[in-house]
Amino acid sequence: MNRALFLCRHMQQLGTRPDHYTFPFLLKACGELSSFRRGVAIHAVVCRDGFDYNVFACNALLAMYARCGAFEEASRVFHEIMNKGIDDIISWNSMVAAHVKSGSPQLALDLFVKMTKSQNDNFGPNRSDIISLVNVLPACASLRAASEARQIHCHSLKNNLFSDLFVGNAIIDVYAKCGMMDDALKVFKTMNIKDVVTWNAMVTGYSQNGYFENALELFKEMQKECIALNVVTWSAVIAGYAQRGLGHEALGVFRQMQHSGSDPNAVTMISLLSACAAVGALSYGKETHAHALRKCLMRWDDDDGEGKDHMVQNSLIDMYSKCKTFNAARFIFDSIPLVERNVVTWTVMIGGYAQHGDANVALKLFSEMILKTSSVAPNPFTISCALIACARLSALRFGRQIHEYVIRSWYGDGMLFVSNCLIDMYSKCGDLGAAQGVFDMMPQKNSVSWTSLMTGYGMHGRGSEALRIFEEMQNVGLVPDGITFLVVLYACSHSGMVNEGLRYFHSMSRDYGVDAGAEHYACVVDLLGRAGRLDEAQNMIEGMPMKPTSVVWVALLSACRVHANVELAEYATEQLLASESENDGSYTLLSNIYAIAGRWRDVARIRLLMKKSGIKKRPGYSWIEDKNGHAVFFVGDRSHPQSRQIYTLLANLIGRIKAIGYVPQTNFALHDVDDEEKSSLLSEHSEKLALAYGILTSFPGSTIRITKNLRICGDCHNAITFISMIVDHDIILRDSSRFHHFSKGSCSCGGYW
Repeated sequence: MNRALFLCRHMQQLGTRPDHYTFPFLLKACGELSSFRRGVAIHAVVCRDGFDYNVFACNALLAMYARCGAFEEASRVFHEIMNKGIDDIISWNSMVAAHVKSGSPQLALDLFVKMTKSQNDNFGPNRSDIISLVNVLPACASLRAASEARQIHCHSLKNNLFSDLFVGNAIIDVYAKCGMMDDALKVFKTMNIKDVVTWNAMVTGYSQNGYFENALELFKEMQKECIALNVVTWSAVIAGYAQRGLGHEALGVFRQMQHSGSDPNAVTMISLLSACAAVGALSYGKETHAHALRKCLMRWDDDDGEGKDHMVQNSLIDMYSKCKTFNAARFIFDSIPLVERNVVTWTVMIGGYAQHGDANVALKLFSEMILKTSSVAPNPFTISCALIACARLSALRFGRQIHEYVIRSWYGDGMLFVSNCLIDMYSKCGDLGAAQGVFDMMPQKNSVSWTSLMTGYGMHGRGSEALRIFEEMQNVGLVPDGITFLVVLYACSHSGMVNEGLRYFHSMSRDYGVDAGAEHYACVVDLLGRAGRLDEAQNMIEGMPMKPTSVVWVALLSACRVHANVELAEYATEQLLASESENDGSYTLLSNIYAIAGRWRDVARIRLLMKKSGIKKRPGYSWIEDKNGHAVFFVGDRSHPQSRQIYTLLANLIGRIKAIGYVPQTNFALHDVDDEEKSSLLSEHSEKLALAYGILTSFPGSTIRITKNLRICGDCHNAITFISMIVDHDIILRDSSRFHHFSKGSCSCGGYW
């Protein structure tokens, strides 16, 4: 291209001036080089030499400006051509293409309609041609304009343009992007000539519209027909597997792609990284990262102006985050200049921390995104990630601030999604009233809205309200599915509503056509176990139509801990080990059951087994929100600046509740020491320290909210129940299983915890 411009200068130096045949080639060279400055200079020469009335030169100017991204200049040239009356079909086609490229598909579609109605004699017998259709159909795809796509399809048939391969491919593509795969298939079958693009449009369409089995069938047919697969074909299949969480299968297809000699592109890398993230395949993710670096695929060379060049980096951040390798994820994030980070970059980093890492860092990053002059506003997905972080931390104050931000910003079509996340956040932060308020204010609700609110009531032990919402949900015409019934059974379990839970379980298949899965059986086992009906729970497991999963056995093991059934706990643990589902939780539960029963030799045996297996017990800790963020306490913690006051207040509280009937339950001190030392150990549990700190720093009458990462200790539950009788506070404690609302000597759990 540079050579063409050099030859033109040389031609002029020899005394030969360019004409209407020369200018189109020169302007095409400027467009290919994206050299706006040279293009403007040649435009001046065109006008100076009197070629501004030559349609060939003017059309070339229009195309050059469009290729250089100067769409205002292209539009100005087009209108000048129109006013001069020299426009032809190429002028209109070029302008339609320019609108599509500039991200203005509606303008492109409107211009195409005017074009087909134009009475210009320069158009000849047809007012559109193959290029016209190939240009405008992508605009229909961008707008998901199915009706207009059908009309253009009819237009192509009426004007004998459909037989062209490029038109047929474009029609399949637009139908696929509009989700009309039946129509795409009809076009595919009527095409006499097909190329790899035709097949790829169908494979990609099926994959992106959720018909992956059809995509896979076509993919295999392509292999059988010996059609040369290109990078688009391979990438579509890899993406299809990745989107369904089938990471290993996606990696297998990538290996086939490598053996075939086809080189991956940035789209392949993004799909492959998604597959690695889905299965936590860190080593494969690192190899993909290295491959992208070697092949210079770290930037997506797309000139549409939407910042897509960071999509590979964004996918790497997502992959490393989901594989919990946050040093690498953060390094890539920090390596992208602040002004170049798009909303996806921020969202994947915030979401990674919120769901798989330190939720505090997620909220800090979200604050930076809002406050820094990055000119990037969070979208509904960013908001949801921040709300997930708030829910994990029970950060009610920060969650309320995000809610206020949402109200100010208003996310239009995304408000339904954001509102559902707000319901979940408020429920998990212990403010059911706010969750109900968000639900009541929603102009539109879907099944997720109802299920989220139902879950909130269930985890707070308000089973009756959860079942009321379940009935209201059906009254508005929503049909419950398997997830809905999981929530119903969960709510019944945490409220001691055994008969109601069993009734809903048995009605699932009979009345709603929903087959019970292993998760539903686990809920019923938990339901029966919490109520002490362990024999029935065991019978339920033995009668399952499928092999019991680890979740089922853990539910039984948890019930054995509550009701101190050592023999059944040993049986459940044996089944867990036989299913190769050993984990620190099951070992810890059995160890605690032995400790409660005073079988210290068995406790030592389990702890030694855990040590040999490399299994570490998760340390228990509790935290409480304060004016500086969160105060975190471990058992026996004396690191807090106010430790002396905390322990003094706690000793005073223990003394006062002992006077009104509290007796330390020393069986929950899981160490082989005397009773006096056990009482001392119990008084140092993290939830008691957090409560004392909350009382010390809160105004009388305020609600104290505590979160614990494990299930609350039985003695702590008893002690806090007594403490709620002597302090002017409602106490809400969220543990790993549910919420406990302590007030005036009673707890909302009713003993079902």
